[in-house]
Amino acid sequence: MSSTIASRRYARALLEVAEDGGLVEQVAGDLEVIHKTLENSRDIVTMLKSPIIKGDTKARILKEIFGGLGEKTLLFLNLLCRKKRASILPDVIEEYSALRDERGGIVNVDVTSAVELDDEQSKKLIDVLAQYTGKKVRAKLSLDEELLGGVTVKIGDTILDNSVKHQLEMLNEALTENA
Repeated sequence: MSSTIASRRYARALLEVAEDGGLVEQVAGDLEVIHKTLENSRDIVTMLKSPIIKGDTKARILKEIFGGLGEKTLLFLNLLCRKKRASILPDVIEEYSALRDERGGIVNVDVTSAVELDDEQSKKLIDVLAQYTGKKVRAKLSLDEELLGGVTVKIGDTILDNSVKHQLEMLNEALTENA
């Protein structure tokens, strides 16, 4: 079984347990703490991926590090370690977040603009994207002056490129094709 499939299955199982117990947000918060810790500690990530360290040892180490987290989250970490799947923990965290957003009707959108958008422009753009997707939009705004003007929007696998740079590239392509 590929790690992507396994990550999704474990994340789905954790989300279902969290939903049954009314702990979706608590588990999400716990996973965010784990995610931030893993981002800042290459040693923990290396330990999780090590085939030399036994699952029980990994579980004990994770319990020491994350002992203040919720009971369900700690049980889940223990399960991952016992099943020799501790190495996929970062992927499980990503999948959990994606599944939670999917079930909550939230879509994550990356917006890149040539100039910084003020609050009113950002709100207007998010409202238009919400109408376009039919879901609540969580936007991550970034700046890229190379766009020259306009914006690019990435929604999942779809890219809406309304930048001046892209339009100039298309014009150049059309002119060189006909020359």
